[in-house]
Amino acid sequence: MKKQFNFAKGVMILFILTTTLFSCKKYLDVAPVDQVSDEALWSSDSNADLFLNNIYAAVPTLDTGDPWENFSDNSINGQAGRVSTNIYGPSIYTSSNAPSLWGYYSNIRKCNVFIQKVGASSLSETWKKTRLAEARFLRAYFYSLLWTYYGGVPIITDILNYNEQGDEVFRPRATTEETYTFISSECAAIESDLPVVAESGRASKGAALTLKAAVDLFAASALLNPTNEKKKWEMAAETFKRVMDLNAYSLFPDYNTLFFEENNNNVEVIFSRQHLGGTGLANFRDGHTGPRFVRGALTGWGHINPTQDLVDEYAMANGLPITNPTSGYNPQRPYENRERRFYQSIVYDGSEWLGDVMIMKQGVNSMNATDLNNSSISTRTGYYYRKGINPKYASAQTNQNSANWIIFRYAEVLLGYAEARNEATGPDASVYQAINQIRARAGIPALQEGLNQDQLRTAIHRERRVELAFEEKRLPDLLRLRLAEVNLNRPLRAIKIDLVGSSPNYQIVPAAGGNRKFQANKNYVLPIPQSAIDKNSQLTQNPNY
Repeated sequence: MKKQFNFAKGVMILFILTTTLFSCKKYLDVAPVDQVSDEALWSSDSNADLFLNNIYAAVPTLDTGDPWENFSDNSINGQAGRVSTNIYGPSIYTSSNAPSLWGYYSNIRKCNVFIQKVGASSLSETWKKTRLAEARFLRAYFYSLLWTYYGGVPIITDILNYNEQGDEVFRPRATTEETYTFISSECAAIESDLPVVAESGRASKGAALTLKAAVDLFAASALLNPTNEKKKWEMAAETFKRVMDLNAYSLFPDYNTLFFEENNNNVEVIFSRQHLGGTGLANFRDGHTGPRFVRGALTGWGHINPTQDLVDEYAMANGLPITNPTSGYNPQRPYENRERRFYQSIVYDGSEWLGDVMIMKQGVNSMNATDLNNSSISTRTGYYYRKGINPKYASAQTNQNSANWIIFRYAEVLLGYAEARNEATGPDASVYQAINQIRARAGIPALQEGLNQDQLRTAIHRERRVELAFEEKRLPDLLRLRLAEVNLNRPLRAIKIDLVGSSPNYQIVPAAGGNRKFQANKNYVLPIPQSAIDKNSQLTQNPNY
């Protein structure tokens, strides 16, 4: 579903320009493999690493033009005409025009090549063991993305060559369960071959376990576990607990700067896509997704506009949800006394950004007034995205940011454990302990004790949505929990602020371009691309497409 920059090409160019990088970017060193003979490529670990590094460079990062979050109920693209708004949102996509992830099979093929060639080589067994495990991790990760959005897919672990194999290269889809089992089993098989502490950007034991835990959680949830088998939740809980028991990770103290380049690969990061500013490998998040206008100048493209739906999930400073009548929430003073993550994640009317007061009110000639007409001028929700945006890179044109894109971090492990343990056995002290670590960092009180399973589930889901907002976890959560048919079958909401005399009046309205439709009989998976079916007659289409 993401459109990717050509990172492999960028890395190759970078390698030509410089023979070495800082150690933390070492795995990004890639030479054009078509300039190295096959014999030479697999004759030394340094040459073979070049091939593996090319696969790491293909790990997806944030598509800053139209992030996954815009396909959920957390945000909407500030630019009209995007796929999330025009095709996915109203559910008018088909097998011919749906967003496609099928290109990940080219990365899977590279993994298969590396595994076969290195496995047959005479390279050091110690080196081979680690690197083969890394390649299998990457292959499992690419398969997890396909599985999440398509269900069962062809599982290919050999090198396909039509000239040699003919029609045998065309493989049928595995079932959804078989695909899950392959991913989970691969992670279990390789975790002991990976180091607990890996070179920055490379797969570690914790990364393999976290990937396994993530797919175990997805498989345990309502979409794939309609009878709510407790053993599936127990498996997910146990895997998350194994990551916790590594004692290799902890919560980074400052949620605000957790995602900044100066804190790359910090104690909370389990696996991340590495970036290098000033090159084609730069992180373009800040300029592409951040607030649009500061003092009348364009500072960002606003490709992420948080919805009122998400804003309402942030608690008050006292830790209570705004729906609690004792929380102190005032809908005509909606931004007062909210929890710290709200101020760290959302730019709202009256907040300060880059030394300027941001004004989203109507009728005061503000360029950031809520766009009620879907005209791509300013925010379509009355909010801008702030989380992880480094002010020094808040420019629409900058390519200097080296902030990595975090794929797995320890907070997600704590949240996943809490959810799975609560579903498997109900509330216990370990569930509270996991959630309260995250709440403590957010500066809000611990959860009230004595909650029943349903109450705790609601609290965990809210905590997960807020903590992981804009990290591309929301849409998979809506799918696995079967909440998409509810949350994506109603318009996204925005805030309209008018001055009545000298006082602002806040009114929640439908967001321009925010209509959503979700067809439960088919939209829980994407259609298999028609181009893939045209090439491979063994492929069957997902139901009702």
